[in-house]
Amino acid sequence: MRAFVSLISGALFGAGLHISGMTDTTRVRGFLDLAGAWDPTLAFVMGGAILPMLGAWRLTRGRAPLVGGTFPAQPKQTITRSLMIGSILFGIGWGLVGLCPGPAVASISYGGWQGAVFLVAMLAGMWAVPPLRRALDRHRAPA
Repeated sequence: MRAFVSLISGALFGAGLHISGMTDTTRVRGFLDLAGAWDPTLAFVMGGAILPMLGAWRLTRGRAPLVGGTFPAQPKQTITRSLMIGSILFGIGWGLVGLCPGPAVASISYGGWQGAVFLVAMLAGMWAVPPLRRALDRHRAPA
C-alpha cells in the first residue's frame, strides 16, 4: 500500500510540474531573467507549493501518516556553510540549464538527450558529494 501511495504521489507531483510548465526550461530561465523578458509564472508555482506546506507542518504535529512511518521533523532554520555552498551550486545549475531535480526526472521521458545528460550529471554530482565532503572535512584546519 505504501509503495502504491508513493507511486500516485510521485505521479501527481510530476504531472503538476508538467502542467505548471516547470519542465519547460525556457520558462524557468525566463523567471530568472530579471533584466529581460521576465516570466513571473514560477513565483505563482512556488507560492502554490510553499503556502500549503506551511499549513501542512501545523496540521501534522502530533499526528501519524495514514500509510505508516512518521512525518519528518521540520527542517532547522540555521544557515550553514554547506547550505550556502549547496544553494549557490544549485542556483548556478538551475540558471544555466533551467532544470532542478524534480522537473529533470519528470521530463526524462520527453526531454531528449539534453535532459538525459542533465539527469546523469545530477546523479553523478549527488554520488560525488559525500566522499568529497569527507575529504574536505579531513583537510579543514581546526579552528
